[in-house]
Amino acid sequence: MSVPVSAPSWATELALAFESGAHSQFVLFGNVHDRFPVAGRLINFSAFVEDELLESFQVVFVYDLGNGLRIRRGGEQIEKWMGGEGVQKLPRDALEAVRFVSHYVRYLANLRALKRGGEVQVACVLRGADQILPADGSGHEHGSLTSLVRDWATETPFAEQPFASLLISDNLHDLEPLVSYNPRAVRVRVPMPDAQTLGEALGLLRTAHPAAFDRAAQTATIAAGLLGVTITSVESLTRRRARDQRALSAADFVAAKKQLVEREAHGLVEFIESPRTLADFQGHEPIKRWLRQDVELWKRGEGRAMPMGYLFCGPVGTGKTFLVQCLAGEAGVPVVALKNFRDRWVGSSEGNLERIFALVRALGRCMVFIDEADQALGKRDAGSGDSGLSGRLYAMIAQEMSDTRNRGRVMWLLASSRPDLIEIDLKRPGRVDVKVPLLPTVTGAESAELLAALAKRYGLDLSAEAIASLGPLLPTLLTPGAAEALIVKAYRLTVAEKAQPLDALKACLTGYQNPVPRDVLEFQIAIAVREASDLAFVPEGLRRFAVPQASSNE
Repeated sequence: MSVPVSAPSWATELALAFESGAHSQFVLFGNVHDRFPVAGRLINFSAFVEDELLESFQVVFVYDLGNGLRIRRGGEQIEKWMGGEGVQKLPRDALEAVRFVSHYVRYLANLRALKRGGEVQVACVLRGADQILPADGSGHEHGSLTSLVRDWATETPFAEQPFASLLISDNLHDLEPLVSYNPRAVRVRVPMPDAQTLGEALGLLRTAHPAAFDRAAQTATIAAGLLGVTITSVESLTRRRARDQRALSAADFVAAKKQLVEREAHGLVEFIESPRTLADFQGHEPIKRWLRQDVELWKRGEGRAMPMGYLFCGPVGTGKTFLVQCLAGEAGVPVVALKNFRDRWVGSSEGNLERIFALVRALGRCMVFIDEADQALGKRDAGSGDSGLSGRLYAMIAQEMSDTRNRGRVMWLLASSRPDLIEIDLKRPGRVDVKVPLLPTVTGAESAELLAALAKRYGLDLSAEAIASLGPLLPTLLTPGAAEALIVKAYRLTVAEKAQPLDALKACLTGYQNPVPRDVLEFQIAIAVREASDLAFVPEGLRRFAVPQASSNE
């Protein structure tokens, strides 16, 4: 196989595996529709594989469902084999196309056995292999196709001939498992472009479309700002900016990256943009001190001192999602929230997760937020009701969260009011190192401070001292969600009935009942306190919910 000096590393590894004779079948998945900078030009993935990687092959077949079987190179040799019938009758059906290629390779093997022919290197590229051999096993010819394609990797004469088969799939989990996980086939992940590759591509685009770039902006800076975006999308953005004569400046990076990444992720993730910082989060000083320290360590590049993940737990309405927004603004790194990645089609949910993980790896330093983690993360064993889907998703997420190569690069943020329902393996150290309880107020003074902070956002002139004067009316075990509902109600009275702010709040507190029953609230508090990785995160007044420590004499 021919590999240009500037070829990506995955191509070099593939070529070495083939040239060594160790493998001849390759499943290429991931970023397989992008463009690549090679030898001073941008070429698409298919052209790179067929024209650059397979340049030394005398015969190259290409098959996809739309175009049928085509001969990319070596048509004259096929003409000779077909006895002058021409290549106009090449099969369009998948099974017949695979049989056609198999017959030709067997023909070459027979010639060699009879010493009537030299060595001919043959390759077959199956584009959209996940559509030809889908994971759900659909199609009446599925079994026959699976058997024949597996033979290409293991059986005589295919494994003994200079024959390479390349199966291209968007997602590994969308492809028939008997093929994708064949021990004799090599799985090759085509990654999203890193900063160096993006820089090379941007250099070529900058030369071709100078009007799209700010002269003062450094190419390396632009590349770092666009990590997680494909070169195809960057090229499209560049062409639009060049047409509009509008330079792509540093100020555009966040908006452009958010738009491009969300589009490429097919709605599976959402970027969290937040102008807030931890200063906007009321109370919880020990927790904020710890988080600020982690942010500082991250900025200094001390990845080894960073936790792999956080679990934010506590009763409903305690501000878990709001804390993540504040942390995102404080850290100044991309924060992606996972949306609903589950799908009813076989293999689709796994494929969605695979796509999300590829994006997360490409983003470099980032945070991944999973809300309602007890529902989203799946179970080790969810029974037979979902055909094992929850178990497969659980295994994929657990493996990704425990990858130590991500320490200091990817931080997992889980939020749940029922952390006891999250599998114990997913919240163990090495996946979730720090478990933070977010708890309601303990005293009337704390409730007054919380209400005052929220009143300020609504323009109500209410100090903590003034609110504290309401004395017995102030509830304890007040969550930020419940407190905001009180302030909104008070604000409504000041607007609708022209009431004074303190009088309006007093009216709202008279006869107030906590929206969450006390027994439910205390149950969720107890769970959160017992999950806490450090009792310093728990207010003194709520430490009674902690599990008593056994004495050393027991």
